[in-house]
Amino acid sequence: MKKYTPPACYALLLGLLLFQLPTSGWGQTQQQKVNLYVDNLFETTKIMVSDVTSPTGAARFYAYITLGAYTALNQPVRIEQSLQQDFIAPLNIQYPAAAEIDSTFAAIYCLLSVGKGIMPSGVTLNSAQHKFIGRYKTNKWISAKKLQNSIAYADSIAKQVLAYSKNDGYGKLSALPRYSPSKEPGTWYPTPPAYLGAIDPEWKTIRPFYLSNLKQFKPASPAPFSVDSTSVFYKLTKEVYDTTKVLNKEKRLIANFWDCNPFMVSYSGHMAIGLKKISPGGHWVNIAGIACQKADITFAEAVEVHTLLSTGLHDAFISCWEEKYDSDRIRPETVINRHIDQKWRPILQTPPFPEYTSGHSVISRTSATLLTYYFGDNFAYTDTSEEYFGLPPRKFKSFLQASDEAAISRLYGGIHYRDAIEVGVEQGAKIGRYIIGKVEDENLVVE
Repeated sequence: MKKYTPPACYALLLGLLLFQLPTSGWGQTQQQKVNLYVDNLFETTKIMVSDVTSPTGAARFYAYITLGAYTALNQPVRIEQSLQQDFIAPLNIQYPAAAEIDSTFAAIYCLLSVGKGIMPSGVTLNSAQHKFIGRYKTNKWISAKKLQNSIAYADSIAKQVLAYSKNDGYGKLSALPRYSPSKEPGTWYPTPPAYLGAIDPEWKTIRPFYLSNLKQFKPASPAPFSVDSTSVFYKLTKEVYDTTKVLNKEKRLIANFWDCNPFMVSYSGHMAIGLKKISPGGHWVNIAGIACQKADITFAEAVEVHTLLSTGLHDAFISCWEEKYDSDRIRPETVINRHIDQKWRPILQTPPFPEYTSGHSVISRTSATLLTYYFGDNFAYTDTSEEYFGLPPRKFKSFLQASDEAAISRLYGGIHYRDAIEVGVEQGAKIGRYIIGKVEDENLVVE
């Protein structure tokens, strides 16, 4: 594994450059601290699963939750005014002396406080916070005075991060014009079994962290709709149909492992039952935790890895969703049912939004690119993310290999055409490389 070197300019992009990390956490190893961080971040994931949070919304939540932890962890010695104005102008953090707080405790506690404030059912994190405090008290990792100071400090950071999040356009989404299917040939239409309405059609209006405009990574236009058997589009559609007819056990497992569809619905008679699943972004946040626990990195580095990944996921979803509702492309299930086989159903349930580009392909490649930047191209790991949902773990030789599998899983699942997958991978890679260029020090050579 390539030796991790913290990118100096990442803190600058968040408005807080070249932080100094106070030492704290009596008796704790770096591994214990990383484990605490990963475990408590997963508490927020469980709430997103329970709330059936959309993939876009989950990425936004992770971005601000991890940003809270990152901001609470550090003490700035210099501010870059231009980028502070662009990214986090509203924040005016008053950092106490290092001896007054426990920075590890404050970062994790702030993570939970932001989660409490930003998620619909966030208040249920109260139990996680009480349990977290109890661990510190039981192990005597912190004095009563420092505990009190750290809680007050972390909550003050969380309050400002939450205030900053409220200005990103999310609160205005409900007031924007509603999306209605156009019913023009080749455009998206709700799919079985629940025929849900389109999710987050105006997500392009959300403020990004890194992207300067939505045309930066605009993909090539998809193949034009046609039911002519000689057309490119029809051949793409027929490939989806034919592929799902001959799936072996391994390909079915791959499709289900990367399903990550929080909107999946099962019917029992006339009763609809929602099946709780992790979001695509949540899956990659979990992979980041697995990597941090395996690698020899510090707690501060683990917090930074998660924050860069989460803010990168946030922007990748914005870029992808802009294209989805711009091209407004019909799903394979609709075309196949109308023109090839009325009774056909995909292996996976089709998510409720337009097809092009493939969201999994975009965000998986962005995530893999960012994690490869930190941990190297040959970082082997076992992905246990889906064990919580009853699926066996899978082993990967690299993050890029995992992202390739996540992408092709959409073809196996019968929910994406090949061009949406391949172009989505390209789109995600470009976004990941762009973000790395924004955050890396000019003297740091990335292999």
